[in-house]
Amino acid sequence: MTSTSADAVCGCCGCAPAAEPPAGDAPSAIPWRRPAAASLLAAAAEAVEFLGEWNVRPFGVDLHVPTIGGFAPAGYLPVILAIAAICLCGLSTYKNGWNSLRHLKPDIEALMAAAVTGAVVIGQYAEAAMVMALFNLAEVIESACLERARGDIKKLLSLAPETATVQGPDGLWTETDASRVRVGSLVRVKPGERIGLDGIVVQGRSAVNQAPVTGESMPVEKGEGDTVFAGTVNEDGSFIFRVSAAADDSTLTRIIRAVEEAQAARAPVQRFVDRFAAIYTPAVFFTAAAVAAVPSLYAGAVRVDWIYTALVILVIGCPCALVISTPISIAGGLAAAARRGILIKGGVFLEHGRLLKLLALDKTGTLTRGKPKQTDFAALGTHDADAVFAAAAGLADRSDHPVSRAVAEAAAAKGLALPEVADFTAIPGRGISGMIDGRKLYLGNLRLAQETTRCPAGLEQQLRALEEQGKSTVLLLDDREILGLFAAADTLKAGSIEAVEELRQLGVKTVMLTGDNEYTARAVAAQARVDSVKANLLPGDKAEAVALLTREGRTGMVGDGINDAPALARSDIGFAMAAAGTDTAVETADVALMDDDLRKIPRFIRLSKTVHAVLMQNIAAALGVKAAFFILAFTGLASMWAVVFADVGVCLLVVANGLRTVRQ
Repeated sequence: MTSTSADAVCGCCGCAPAAEPPAGDAPSAIPWRRPAAASLLAAAAEAVEFLGEWNVRPFGVDLHVPTIGGFAPAGYLPVILAIAAICLCGLSTYKNGWNSLRHLKPDIEALMAAAVTGAVVIGQYAEAAMVMALFNLAEVIESACLERARGDIKKLLSLAPETATVQGPDGLWTETDASRVRVGSLVRVKPGERIGLDGIVVQGRSAVNQAPVTGESMPVEKGEGDTVFAGTVNEDGSFIFRVSAAADDSTLTRIIRAVEEAQAARAPVQRFVDRFAAIYTPAVFFTAAAVAAVPSLYAGAVRVDWIYTALVILVIGCPCALVISTPISIAGGLAAAARRGILIKGGVFLEHGRLLKLLALDKTGTLTRGKPKQTDFAALGTHDADAVFAAAAGLADRSDHPVSRAVAEAAAAKGLALPEVADFTAIPGRGISGMIDGRKLYLGNLRLAQETTRCPAGLEQQLRALEEQGKSTVLLLDDREILGLFAAADTLKAGSIEAVEELRQLGVKTVMLTGDNEYTARAVAAQARVDSVKANLLPGDKAEAVALLTREGRTGMVGDGINDAPALARSDIGFAMAAAGTDTAVETADVALMDDDLRKIPRFIRLSKTVHAVLMQNIAAALGVKAAFFILAFTGLASMWAVVFADVGVCLLVVANGLRTVRQ
């Protein structure tokens, strides 16, 4: 039976996957007519042969033919019906089977071709036709089920509208093909309209339903400066946004591309099944050949009954259900996760999620909102407070660090004019620097101050008092002295405490890794109820901490910034906060949480457990039915058509069970 990976060739048998129709195709595009017609012809051949054996004479036609070698070959009418059925649906099976044998890689279709040919040779025409028809009909059913498993991804393809209302150079708004809209263009969105491209709101406000992309159940308020995604739905307001990504590079497109690539990749269990089937299929050929030849050689004459048993073994040996048992479950799980705003970049991560024992979490932007508000400011010495504040805000305005953003926003609220900054430089793990009015200034943490200048007495105690309150501090300084002190406080994200508690119930320990000071880190860790905390970590330190954790068990890492990328890469499974996170973090991670909700990680783990359970159930069912019918074959209680019915039945069983993952 046809393999299952979305774009790959079957690893066990080499057969190509079922052709995938375009997203807009109806289910009728699946080629079911030939197998259905062949099944009717095969059933007619069986009926005519049955009537002939009982010497029934419909319409005065004698269908009875004397037995040969203990078997009763069909009369002319059932032969014609059977051959017609085989030719109608079996030519491609013969072609593919011959190619696999020619390359010494026997596959499922080679098994079917050999079994059908053998049945014809010994006069079992109707049974041969039924085997071929049911095999091809099962392939069609499998293709239909796979289409259903990929249905959620196809639905995503249809989410983004084909046109957008774009402002032209003349200021007029016109309907334009979304694929032709350039980055930087202005697009207007009306109430109830679906957004066609990614962008940043520049005018207006509205609530946007982001469920198709992020999985959020409630509409999200959008105003100036907020990001909107292609495929989401504007509710009741109207706004204008500036396009930030081309249609073929939108968040929605990247989700679809990533999930399709993940479905094409093979999970460990799937690779095991492929390796097993690659050995199993030739073994079935060898066993069938031995069953057919050895009794005949021993008896000194052809034993038709043992040849028939060998053909039954060939049909039993078809590993259709085993091959399809894993990829449909993986594909369903990936689609279910994408529908809920969890983008998993490969079946291996979905399968291994259930094994996580530890989860390392970044603090800012992960556990906390990442948008702290300034709470304290002091100009040190005799320096003018407004001048110090403005200088610090000038540097902070060039940085994307949350505390820097808090300083810049506070300065804007005070109406301070920001000075020009030259030679702006980021100092990893310490802060930033730049030239203001010909003077080099620094804005950073205590470590930077200690490395750059002399700290006044009592400064560390002053900082410690603020940090013990859970506040983050930065200092403005030059090469000689510290000019000012700023403090800002962050708050936990909604759901952080709930997520940590759910992880604990799942047996996953949590560790917070942060570059913040010890006091702030411990204050936030206590609020979030994480199990342990490591503070004052540079990006390299985070990566080393994750590497040490992996020695204790399978470890995940959650982060959102560039400084988290090394740790994400060192973890067994990296989780990126995709909504507010940097592109580097999202590209490095193995799983992206599209709405930055930590509660999606416990959901991911539970989905992983469900998919694994379904995989094991499917493999057990597939192998169990094979074992039972092998025993029946050797006792002479299994016929070819009964075996095919059983094989189709177990295929449908594993497909139905695998599709349960889509509904998770």
